[in-house]
Formats: sequence, structure tokens, C-alpha cells
Amino acid sequence: MTRAPEERGGAPVGFMAELDGVGAASVIYLRMWYDGPVSKADVWNDFSSSLGTDDGRRALKAFENLCSLCLQHGRRPMVRHAINCKCIGSDESCFANFITTAANGEREDAMLIATLLVRTDIAPLITSLAIDFGLALMKVNLRALKNLNHDTHHSQSDRPTFH
Repeated sequence: MTRAPEERGGAPVGFMAELDGVGAASVIYLRMWYDGPVSKADVWNDFSSSLGTDDGRRALKAFENLCSLCLQHGRRPMVRHAINCKCIGSDESCFANFITTAANGEREDAMLIATLLVRTDIAPLITSLAIDFGLALMKVNLRALKNLNHDTHHSQSDRPTFH
């Protein structure tokens, strides 16, 4: 018995907690993007608040074009789990690995993964967009870590020490 393509792409293959920051963020944003206009606005708000208006706009445009090309030229509709679902489906896992691989500068490998998502003639286009989007997510992660380290060091020095 074979599963319908839309079921196959949604089969759980792992958990969000198993993904690195870029992979997890790419799945979360993918889910949000297709959840409706309010969630799409939340994606923009996240990008602009984390990256600033100009870099946020560039990240959003890369992500928007990437999603549009995947939708228009996908091998089949990409299956997504609910926004708050802790597991990831096989399509989402593929997308996360694609973005992470592209962001890490492994262009040829990313293009190979892209062919699992879209027609081969579209793979170079979405790979370039994935590089831009993935690097933006890396920048967001670095800024979040920097802020976390700053807050941790700052708050520790403000705490009274009890012996």
C-alpha cells in the first residue's frame, strides 16, 4: 500500500528540538507563512525587529520569492504541520536541510536537495534565495545569542551575592 503524496510529505520524521537554530527557524517561518495573513505579518515583524528594516525587507523578499517558487514549481504541494507541532514532517525536514545547507555555503549540495522540492530548472533560483534567507536566519541567531549573553552578564552583576 502506498500513501498519497500529500500524506507522504507529512509523515513525522523528527522533532523540532532536533534541528539547529536555522533549521528550526526555517520550519517555523514556513508554517507561519502559509497559516494566513496575520502569521505572514508576524514573519515580517520578526524579520524587521531582528534585522532592522532594510535587512528585514531583504530577508522577507528572499523568503517570499522562495515560497512562491516552491508553490508554483513544486514537485507536489509541500505538506506542513501545525505551527505549534513539536514534530516535523518529511517535507519540512527537507526544507530545513535545504536552508541550512545553503546557508552553510554548500551550494552544490543545496541545489541537489532543491531538486527534491522543485523542478530541476528552478533549483538554481531557489538555491540562491535559500542562501540569502539562510544567512539572514544565521544573523538573527547571532544577534539573539549576543543579546542573551549581554543580558546574562548584565543581570548577573546586578544580582546580590549571598554567602
